[in-house]
Amino acid sequence: MKKIKIVYTLALFILGFMGIHAQSNGTKFEKDKTEIGTMLDGFNTAAAKADFNAYFNYFADESTFIGTDATEVWDKKAFMVWAKPYFDKKKTWNFTSLKRNIYFSKDGKLAWFDELLDTQMKICRGSGVVEKINGSWKVKQYVLSVTVPNDVVDKVVAEKAAIENTLIQELKKH
Repeated sequence: MKKIKIVYTLALFILGFMGIHAQSNGTKFEKDKTEIGTMLDGFNTAAAKADFNAYFNYFADESTFIGTDATEVWDKKAFMVWAKPYFDKKKTWNFTSLKRNIYFSKDGKLAWFDELLDTQMKICRGSGVVEKINGSWKVKQYVLSVTVPNDVVDKVVAEKAAIENTLIQELKKH
C-alpha cells in the first residue's frame, strides 16, 4: 500500500511539473503571438499611412515579398524600388486584418501566419514567415493572395487565361 501511495505521489508530481512546463511554454508563445499580431498591425498601418521607412523596417534585410501577380517576387531592395513611387504619391494600400492565425516552430525562433484582410481588392489573404531578430519580429517572407470564391472561379480563370497562357508558355521554356 505504501509503494502504491509513493507511485501515485510521484506520478502526480511528474504530471504537475509537466503541466507547469507546458503552461509556461504556452505563455511564452502567447506573448510572442501578441507581439507578432502587433507587429503585423503596425506593418499594415505603416503602408496605409504611406510611411515608407516604417513599413520597410518591418522586413528583415534578407526578405521576400510575393505579390498577387505571378511575376511579382521581389527581394526587399527590389520591392522598395517598386513601392517607392506609390509611397511618394501617398497612393499605397490599406489592409486590415479580419482573422489571423499564428504558428511557431518548436524552438520559437520562427513563426508563420495567415490572415484574411479587408482591402481595396475585397478579401485578400496575407501569409508569411517571421523571425525574431535582435529582439524584434521581422518579416522574412510575405505572400499576398487575392481570394476567389469557388462560385466564380471559372469566370476568373476565363478572364485571366489569355494573359497567363502566355506567361505559362514562357515559364515552361526555362
